[in-house]
Amino acid sequence: MNKYIWQNPQFPNFTYNQDIIMPLLSSVRLKQGILLGKMQSLGFENSQKAKLNVLAEDVIKSSEIEGLTLNAEQVRSSIAKRLGLKIDSDIYVERDVQGIVDMMLDATINYDKPLDEDRLIGWQSAMFPSGRSGLYKICVGRYRDDKNGKMQVVSGAQGYEKVHYEAPSADIVPDEMNKLFDYINNNTDTDLVIKAGIVHLWFVILHPFEDGNGRIARALTDMLLARSENSSDRFYSMSSQIKKVRKSYYEVLQITQKDSVDITEWLKWFLENLIIAIDNSEELLNDVIKRTEFWDKNKSQILNERQIKVLTKLLDNFDGNLTAKKWAKICNCSHDTANRDLADLVNKNILQKQGEARATHYILQ
Repeated sequence: MNKYIWQNPQFPNFTYNQDIIMPLLSSVRLKQGILLGKMQSLGFENSQKAKLNVLAEDVIKSSEIEGLTLNAEQVRSSIAKRLGLKIDSDIYVERDVQGIVDMMLDATINYDKPLDEDRLIGWQSAMFPSGRSGLYKICVGRYRDDKNGKMQVVSGAQGYEKVHYEAPSADIVPDEMNKLFDYINNNTDTDLVIKAGIVHLWFVILHPFEDGNGRIARALTDMLLARSENSSDRFYSMSSQIKKVRKSYYEVLQITQKDSVDITEWLKWFLENLIIAIDNSEELLNDVIKRTEFWDKNKSQILNERQIKVLTKLLDNFDGNLTAKKWAKICNCSHDTANRDLADLVNKNILQKQGEARATHYILQ
């Protein structure tokens, strides 16, 4: 018996139990259609804001799966600029953050473009602009060469390592990747949602780069899911769901990367968690609806630029309580001006005053 799936003579001719997978696929397809319909009914501006939130969440959570914490403001600023959305201020975006955003947006916005070696290597290069992963110099702009040993997934202290998986040797990676490109670009027999799950697994099995494989696999998933909906608009985040169940994600990958080309367990896990990811988007949808209803309700009110700016922030996950001091800082105005603005909004029944003296703060009516 072969130890790993890529050693099986049938690889990459994957099989799966359709009696288990097809009902899950039907559920995914139904939920995708319902969600897209709801979001399209909200109009362009609101759907773009929802798209910004989902893409930012996707970028941040995909990196967190690998133990990397990105600056959320930099991520949102970078995506907003690429989508042509107005942002409050110019925020400096570090090159590695910009690179990850560029990769994810290329995968989703240009979802219908063919994938080839040059495009994929561009993604990996964008993530590591310095040619290093942390302190260590890595192969960037090309597939791994295995000069420092076989590509392995290990755990445990040095000298007591446990090998969970060993990827194919570097010398066969180019040919194996060409098979994957051909499948992505030319296979029309497989439903695109199923194809997203297969491509994710297939790429992880090959592990073609020295670093960045997990994030690229999830970008490929987003690309294929965008193709499945024939839309670059992303209203749910598979990476966010994977982050929540990170342990089971790695467990099912480890199980599936063994000898058999039967990938039923992986596809079952993938579709079940995709359903959860789509269901969780209801929370995002409710937030967008809440903002839409708020502005519709107050469209006849005369508001100054400062008030519009702070109300927009208040509707978009404002950090902490809104106080006169925070208002003055956000709007770069005097404390007296902040108090006048706040009092005006209270009189218009848009804000409600809470607390007394130093504890005074304001909430939406």
